[in-house]
Order: sequence, then C-alpha cells, then structure tokens
Amino acid sequence: MSMPAAKSDVVVADEFKTRPATVVPLAVAPQKRLDVAAIAASAIENIVPPMIVVAILLAIWQVAFSDPGASLPPPSEVWAQSRDLIVEPFFVYGSQDIGLGWRVLVSMERVAYGFGLAAIIGILVGALIGQSVWAMRGLDPIFQVLRTVPPLAWLPLSLAAFLDSGPSAIFVIFITSIWPVIINTAVGIRNIPQDYRNVARVLQLNQVEFFFKIMVPAAAPYIFSGLRIGVGLSWLAIVAAEMLTGGVGIGFFIWDAWNSSRLTDIIVALVYIGLVGFMLDKLVSFVGTLVTRGAAVN
Repeated sequence: MSMPAAKSDVVVADEFKTRPATVVPLAVAPQKRLDVAAIAASAIENIVPPMIVVAILLAIWQVAFSDPGASLPPPSEVWAQSRDLIVEPFFVYGSQDIGLGWRVLVSMERVAYGFGLAAIIGILVGALIGQSVWAMRGLDPIFQVLRTVPPLAWLPLSLAAFLDSGPSAIFVIFITSIWPVIINTAVGIRNIPQDYRNVARVLQLNQVEFFFKIMVPAAAPYIFSGLRIGVGLSWLAIVAAEMLTGGVGIGFFIWDAWNSSRLTDIIVALVYIGLVGFMLDKLVSFVGTLVTRGAAVN
C-alpha cells in the first residue's frame, strides 16, 4: 500500500513545472536630438570674439593710414585696388597672371613633398636616437648645430647641388622642418615607460613590431607636437625660398608685387599666407588628436 505524498513534496514539484516564457521588451534608447542652442552658443563663443578684435584692428588701421601721404594703404584702398585677388582666387588670365588660390596650391605642393620627406625621415632618425645612447651622443650635437642655420642659408647650396629651383625649394623645406620632428620623436621614445619595453620582451617582438606596436603609439603625442612645429616652419621656408627661386608660388608673387610697388597685393597675399598656415597647423593637430585619441601635446 502506497503512502500519500507529503504536502511539501507537492509544493516542490509545482515549483519545477515548466512555465510559459514571457518576452520582456527592452527599453528604447532615447534618440539624441541636435542641440541647436548649444551649437550656436559654441559658435558665438569661438567666432564672435576674433571678429570683434579684427574689426577693431581694421578700424584702427583705417584711421591711422587714411591720410593721402600715408606710407601704407588703408583697408578701403586694399579692397578697391586688390578686390579681384580677394573675390576671385582662382582666375587664370595667363601663365603668370593667375589667382592667389592657384599660387597657394603650387606652394602647398612643394610643402607636401618637403614636409612629407621630413616627417618620414625625422621619425625614423628620431626613433634611432631615442633608442640608442651612442646614436644620441654622436648625432644630437650635430643636429643641435644644424637646426640653428636659417632656411635661406641652405638655398645657395641646394641650387648648386640640384641646378633647379623646384628641388632646391623642396630641399630647403625638408632641411628646415626635419629638426623639430627628430628632436620631439627622440624625446618621446626616451620617455616610453619601462613596462611597455618589458611587455615587448615578454611577447618577443622583433624591432619592426616593437617600432609600430610600441614605440610609435607611445611617442605619438611627442611626434605630432614636432610635426606641428615642422609644418609651420615648412610654410615659412617655402615663402622665403620662392622669393628667390621664382616660379608661380605665393612667395614669388609677394616679391614681384614689391618690385611693381603693389602694396595692396602684398597685404592680401599676407592674409592668404596666414590663413593657410593656420589651416595647416589645425590639420596636423586634428590628425594627431585622431591618432592619439585626444592625447596629443598642444
């Protein structure tokens, strides 16, 4: 005769019965709306103050040089005489009669060649100096001496070596901008934490793997700091070199305008040079921020 099941056994059996599954809907993430007010406030904070300062400076300039016998033209005269250079930067009326936009592009092409070579060779040489004590002792004093040589002092030697104004200008850009890249890269390599080097030994990385996976990422803030300085020096060097080598670059345009007594054209060209230099610096800074994820040294 079987005994009746205890009450507790029935409760336990009921707990293990299969229950129908219920689907719990996930909460919908709130969509981010475009904060127009915040964007407008940020634009006002970053754009309005410089515009006010520029307006004040233009007003002072206009008042200071409004007399007929003034040595420099006021802004109103610059606009009246050089309006075509301002509103039409890409006109082409002849082989030498072209807008400042085309001249800037020609100069930027030379800067791209010279600065590109300086960036590649500078990073490699800087890594060598940062890694090797003997290389640092042997090369660093020489580099410290050569980096003090003005850009135009290299131009006669480059003209004698290359016998052409184009490669000579590129060499001047290269030799001017390579020093900050080398020095900053070497400093960044020397400041790599020892823990990173220990990890490389544990993983048995070869020199190429160590360079790309450890050295370059760890020293990237220093490298881009040197690149920002180098690109600024490149733009300074090309303008100075083109004044003597000729061609259709922005530097030769300033020299030609001076010989023709076109002071208003020179002023417009100086504004172009300043704006392009500013954009080049911001471009390198932006790339550095992306590569280093916001850790680039300003």
